[in-house]
Amino acid sequence: MNLNALAQHVDAGEIEELEVLSLEGGFYVLRAITATGPVTLSDAQGQPVRLRSTTELRDLLADMAEVPCVLVQQSVHDEMCGQRDFPIAPLRVPITLASQW
Repeated sequence: MNLNALAQHVDAGEIEELEVLSLEGGFYVLRAITATGPVTLSDAQGQPVRLRSTTELRDLLADMAEVPCVLVQQSVHDEMCGQRDFPIAPLRVPITLASQW
């Protein structure tokens, strides 16, 4: 889904939530949650759009209608220390797209 399609889906009320996935390497990927499942925001070449900060995300979505948004951070424990006996849910922190503060 590109930015124009995302805006159309937001305006139509088809986006339940936006997830900002924090990934290794210090960048973020935006994923829209729809009734049919998650869809990643892609560029003109079909590659995931890589964002450097939540400020860049706010600038990108500044003209879009407001949608609930969460920052998703996976646990690094399993990568660093091995598997646990039980799954660890990712950290999900609500963020606002309206302003930084």
